[in-house]
Amino acid sequence: MDSLAKRILFEDNHVLVVNKLPSEIVQGDKTGDEPLPELIKRFLKDKYQKPGNVFCGVVHRLDRPTSGVVVFAKTSKALERLNGQFRDKETNKTYWAIVEQIPQELKGTLTDYLKKNEAQNKSYVVNATVAGAKRAVMHYRHLASSDNYHLMEVKIETGRHHQIRVQLSKMGCIIKGDLKYGAKRANSDASIGLHARSLTFTHPTTKEEMTFVANPPEDAVWNFFLKTLC
Repeated sequence: MDSLAKRILFEDNHVLVVNKLPSEIVQGDKTGDEPLPELIKRFLKDKYQKPGNVFCGVVHRLDRPTSGVVVFAKTSKALERLNGQFRDKETNKTYWAIVEQIPQELKGTLTDYLKKNEAQNKSYVVNATVAGAKRAVMHYRHLASSDNYHLMEVKIETGRHHQIRVQLSKMGCIIKGDLKYGAKRANSDASIGLHARSLTFTHPTTKEEMTFVANPPEDAVWNFFLKTLC
């Protein structure tokens, strides 16, 4: 609980913004591990000594091995309004990705067609004519390099399954630790080098535009890039 309290970026009566750890799941899965919303509910129940049920609505998701900014709704009305913003692409999300190879073009836009393989929980780049193919658009730029890795900033126009992971892999820039998409080795904590760095949305009741920035997990490579840029 102490760990969660330190990772809360913002909280009021309507929304709660958290810096998610790469080990946490936003939605329950076959592992049976406790999802982050359940952890938040227990935290809020304890913090405010609430006798009844606590509401924590999932607005959007990050893959389990990905870290960074996630917003949750504390009321059903806030959930409805925030869901509308994400559905209508009225939010602004920026990701950082640590990759194994520097891109040939240091800045650009990728447009691919992706199809998800449900059995493998993996997406593939396919021809646009393939049944079920979905258009995926992503903007990227190189930010910094270390001896072995490179940091890229990524913004996506479309929220496809594993979009950043598969599109970067397709262009030869495999994300550090992402074995599913071709990384040379796993990270020791089973994370991947993908972090939701910032999120901008409109507060569901005050209508104020809000931007939240989250630092990546404590890790030698992440620390190097954070120090280099900040």
